[in-house]
Amino acid sequence: MFIIGELINGMYANIGKAIKEKDKAEIQKCALRQIESGADALDINCGPASKQPLVDMPWLVEVVQEITDKPLCLDSSRHQVIEAGLKAARNKIIINSVSADSEKLDIIIPLAKQYGAQLIGITISKKGIPQNKDQRLELAATIVSACVDKEFPVENLYLDPIVLPVNVAQAQLKDILESIREFKIISEPSPKTTLGLSNVSQGTNTRGLVNRTFLTMAIAYGLDSAILDPTDEELMEALITSELILNKNIYCSSYLEAYRKK
Repeated sequence: MFIIGELINGMYANIGKAIKEKDKAEIQKCALRQIESGADALDINCGPASKQPLVDMPWLVEVVQEITDKPLCLDSSRHQVIEAGLKAARNKIIINSVSADSEKLDIIIPLAKQYGAQLIGITISKKGIPQNKDQRLELAATIVSACVDKEFPVENLYLDPIVLPVNVAQAQLKDILESIREFKIISEPSPKTTLGLSNVSQGTNTRGLVNRTFLTMAIAYGLDSAILDPTDEELMEALITSELILNKNIYCSSYLEAYRKK
């Protein structure tokens, strides 16, 4: 499982304040805490409160790169902000994200190619969020087809089925899980899969439990990656144990410790 730490995001009060005050120490502390907890990459998002994301994104990239060579996942709906981050990047980059709309694909895929970045494609379009598995598969196929047409390696593409909160879209969650499995048969080579885990528990009273349960189920359906809070110890233990049960890791009595040390 490729773990993308979600915590460098301006929507969190401490990070929003650090961006505003250009507090490098707070950003770097957050980055190191996530890496020490098991993050393989770090999501970088200025957040909706940023007044100058074209300045804040490259600043965040440079600050994080001072203390780690882990891949960075540049997270913005604006391609200008993504490009500003790409120009500052020395680490490997994942672009988060591009929708299935042709005008978005025509801009973001060439950017990903130009900078050698991986790409997250989200199954959403101008029509909105899909309401069933078939609509998700159609949008996923549109993204894959655009990548093939533009000669972007599909093995560097992650597809995100767009997780919705269980308290407002309970009936869709099984379709989302099945989409993870079926995304793998859209093409050969197969795209990878990822999701923004914390969305599933938005507005619930048992966020940790909902996140852990959904993640373990998604792993069983073939999930390759997740954007999550790696400092949530119970969540990470559920992830590690799920992969153990699926025979992706070798069992020993101290398997949790062994996984963290590898």
